[in-house]
Amino acid sequence: MKRIKNVAIVSVLLVLSGLFVYSTSRKIVVTEKREVVSLPLEIDFSGEKTPLHIADVRERLDREMVINTNLHSSTTLILKRANRAFPVIEPILKKYGVPDDFKYLAVIESGLANVVSPAGARGVWQFMPQTAKEQGMEVNDYVDERYHLEKSTEAACRYLLEAKNKFGNWTLAAASYNAGMGGINKQLTNQQVSDYYDVLLTEETSRYVFRILALKEIMLNPAKYGFEIPNEQLYHPIEVKKIEVDSTITDLATFAKDQGINYKILKLHNPWLRDKKLENKSKKVYTLEIPTEGY
Repeated sequence: MKRIKNVAIVSVLLVLSGLFVYSTSRKIVVTEKREVVSLPLEIDFSGEKTPLHIADVRERLDREMVINTNLHSSTTLILKRANRAFPVIEPILKKYGVPDDFKYLAVIESGLANVVSPAGARGVWQFMPQTAKEQGMEVNDYVDERYHLEKSTEAACRYLLEAKNKFGNWTLAAASYNAGMGGINKQLTNQQVSDYYDVLLTEETSRYVFRILALKEIMLNPAKYGFEIPNEQLYHPIEVKKIEVDSTITDLATFAKDQGINYKILKLHNPWLRDKKLENKSKKVYTLEIPTEGY
């Protein structure tokens, strides 16, 4: 009788704290009570209104909202990284005349980390090698500018401006970042439609813009969706000095020590350096970031 009484007391306390409890013959099972995610009444991408009155459009957005509000670890990390990455990305988008909403495209591509996809896309903006070269980035054994946040953001802007010019709106330009301009154009032509929300696409591309919209909504209203991160827990920009080099660096570890840091820190702040040395026969000017504090 005493054990049953204790179980009852624990059950009441857990229910009052917002947890559901049920018992089996051997153990107490506790499940957390979660709020149902409500969709925003309206939302847009780059000023282009999302037609939420269409049933499948609402359901596609709802899917991504439910998924991303419940991916607590990854969404929390994205919010922390954004505090460091967005101040780099935002002025470049503005400079090129690309809407600020495209920073959320980078979010869904990589989580704002220098990741590598199974297909070989790399960096925050997830460029494939050939596309990167077509957009003016250097990609070789010593330098891979797909890992350079500023230069890859500029390359993404060039691509998106070209796509906007082709399709006439930013939503299709965003979708083409996933499926390619040719792939989007083919489906629009075959299906005799002209709008992202009217065309039937592959599963990945069909979800693509909705994932952007969901992360935009969550990141603009984090507390509303259960993400309250104190400022001191965000990842803050690290102070750096920039130095230019126009010759070969035969040993990056020695070079790093000469700058008052170590090889690891040099590579973390200049991830586009891909070898233990920097070969530079052409005398090209490279700008390296050397942290001065907080590293």
